[in-house]
Amino acid sequence: MTRRLTMAQAVIQFLKVQYVSRDGSENPFFAGCFGIFGHGNVAGMGQALQQNLDFPYYLCRNEQAMVHTAAGFAKMSNRLRTLVCTTSIGPGATNMVTGAAGATINRLPVLLLPGDIFARRNVAPVLQQLEWPSTQDVSVNDCLKPVSRYWDRIQRPEQILTSLPEAMRVLTSPAETGAVTLALPQDVQAEAFDYPEEFFRRRTWVVPRLRADAAQLNQAAQWIRSAQRPLILAGGGVIYSNATEPLAGFAASTGIPVGETQAGKGALNFDHAQSVGAIGVTGTSAANRLARGADLILSVGTRYSDFTTASKTAFQNPDLRFINVNVAEFDAFKHAALPLAGDARATLEELSTALASYHVTEDYRSEIARLRSEWTAEVDKIYSRRRGPPLSQGEVIGLLNATLGPRDVIVCAAGSLPGDLHKLWRTRDPKGYHLEYGYSCMGYEIAGGLGVKMADPGREVYVLVGDGSYLMMAQEIATSLQENVKINIVLLDNHGFSSIGGLSRACGSGGFGTRYQYRDQQGKAGAVMPIDFVANAASLGAHAVRARTHEELAEAVAGLKEQTRTSVVVVETDYHDSVPGYESWWDVPIAEVSESESVQVARRAHVEGRKQERYFWPPQR
Repeated sequence: MTRRLTMAQAVIQFLKVQYVSRDGSENPFFAGCFGIFGHGNVAGMGQALQQNLDFPYYLCRNEQAMVHTAAGFAKMSNRLRTLVCTTSIGPGATNMVTGAAGATINRLPVLLLPGDIFARRNVAPVLQQLEWPSTQDVSVNDCLKPVSRYWDRIQRPEQILTSLPEAMRVLTSPAETGAVTLALPQDVQAEAFDYPEEFFRRRTWVVPRLRADAAQLNQAAQWIRSAQRPLILAGGGVIYSNATEPLAGFAASTGIPVGETQAGKGALNFDHAQSVGAIGVTGTSAANRLARGADLILSVGTRYSDFTTASKTAFQNPDLRFINVNVAEFDAFKHAALPLAGDARATLEELSTALASYHVTEDYRSEIARLRSEWTAEVDKIYSRRRGPPLSQGEVIGLLNATLGPRDVIVCAAGSLPGDLHKLWRTRDPKGYHLEYGYSCMGYEIAGGLGVKMADPGREVYVLVGDGSYLMMAQEIATSLQENVKINIVLLDNHGFSSIGGLSRACGSGGFGTRYQYRDQQGKAGAVMPIDFVANAASLGAHAVRARTHEELAEAVAGLKEQTRTSVVVVETDYHDSVPGYESWWDVPIAEVSESESVQVARRAHVEGRKQERYFWPPQR
């Protein structure tokens, strides 16, 4: 039996019957399609979506944003669901490159279906076609190759019979997932083919819980038993694997402290006795002091970014050994570790059994408790500090942390906010802290928040965004209103790029090019630009208010839950007032030669800092 369909119609029919299963729970993998239509997809994918109204279609305002929304949706769904994104050939397709990079770097499944140039070529060059003199088999969609985990160009309608299953293999793989791109030539989208009925049968893709090698797991247990100062490093894999409860039990029974990466924050509740909070460049004093002297790092589900390792300076014990639990071998072998290539939850459960009688020493336990107490006092001090207006960023974070409910979600991405949130936010739910920091992508916040809310409509979602990111991609406020998906946005107006301004000053450059200022008559930076963000948000249809004082902000945030549509609260914050770093360093190269004395000072400090960077070699076993 066959079914005669256009290639685009067949794609949608196939996507509708793809399911995913883990631990016996099964659900559809695709929750619908975001898209903007142009000549490269309106008559193909557009017609197919119109014909399949049971596969929801959503209109966004920017192609980059829709990929962020899909990534936010997938992250909130622990990578067990996602959205499709379709665009025309041309700028619509290339606009997705940034979103695709973010999804792939953060290991989040999104399916991109950009239109492409004519496969039959006879009418070339068509509108928006990039011509390449050495080959006719190139389009702008080739830009998506390096940021996709799987990429294919469908030149004949029957090619989807083999390409779509491969796309699903990658999308549902916890080790290989990321952006998947299928470039669909606009003429082929509309061509018909007799597809076998078997192609459209419901298929369930099982996400397995892979087990680590038994011998290596036993060796890991021996290493942990012999360690005097072990430390657990919890990454995003803990949350994606639903391993937060096993981690909490393992940490409690062994007494081993737990530091968290950005993606792993929320793996433990902040008040767990073994939680020492954020680690690395944006880490707490407690986690970073313990990391410096640790003789064993048990990492679970992290890829070891430079922010996590403080540019390879965080771990200074000469006898340090690493055990890496990761479903991806690529990450499990990093830092010359003993690799436990397996699922985080399954591996932690097996380690718990192997270490049933193990516990850290009483001296180490007392040190952990003391460092936790000192850090709690530091956060309390930052939260309770009052100055301004303008308010300090730490004060705003403290107010939000005190106001939001345990299951509410805070969403953020780029600038200085992620670092301060990583240090200060007190998590009470594994999904309550949603940060995009693998790509640190300005503009993710509102679009990503939309995806978070779509994935879990029962939660209140609070997007925390700086004025720089807001100005890059605020238009998805209109999408949230169109789709009746309410999000709450708290916009910090500090008149510029505060994060890079601080980094510039630390590098001796005085914040050059980071303020929103008019040019004066001499061409130099003059008065600060007064941008009316309240009027901007209101013009897009949002409920928008300004808060000038701590009391006004508290009242405005408390009232957000009563609103029935997307709301924006604008609060001015101090550009220069930031939360300090704690016991950490980040390698940002400084000019080796400069006439500026401040740059020369920064260069000398940089040279000294680099002396702490380490290579990690395999230990004798």
